[in-house]
Amino acid sequence: MFDKLITKNKKAYFDYEIVETWEAWIELKWYETKSIRAGYVNLKWAFLIVQNKELFIKNMMVSAWKTLPNRETIDVFRQRKIFLHKKTISYLSIKVKEAWFSIIPLELYFSWSLIKLRVWLAKWRKSYEKKQVLKERTMEKEAKIAMKKFLQ
Repeated sequence: MFDKLITKNKKAYFDYEIVETWEAWIELKWYETKSIRAGYVNLKWAFLIVQNKELFIKNMMVSAWKTLPNRETIDVFRQRKIFLHKKTISYLSIKVKEAWFSIIPLELYFSWSLIKLRVWLAKWRKSYEKKQVLKERTMEKEAKIAMKKFLQ
């Protein structure tokens, strides 16, 4: 694969657990493409919604390109269209209506010269599950450190 990661939604890895993932296209304007290529993008609070059997991303921040003459008038959080198969979108709309499910953008990356988005059907983790994940991570770190000391 010739994929190059642009940005990743790190918060989503902790707050949600993966159910299914898809690769999607995203509709961008020319200056947004230039900004994304320069790395001026943030997915931290982004989420996807289904409206009129179409998928849209909200709260994805793409800063305005630095040489753009009317920078102040551009909406950096504008709603952008996501392209997936119709069957997939209808499946996602059904799943979102169930409790605890969300559609989250996981990462933005280059596939060859195209900008693509990895879409994630996710289930919200409860607070006790998050504590368990933290506990497991610390145990793994301690085990690695102990193995390193043992092997030296």
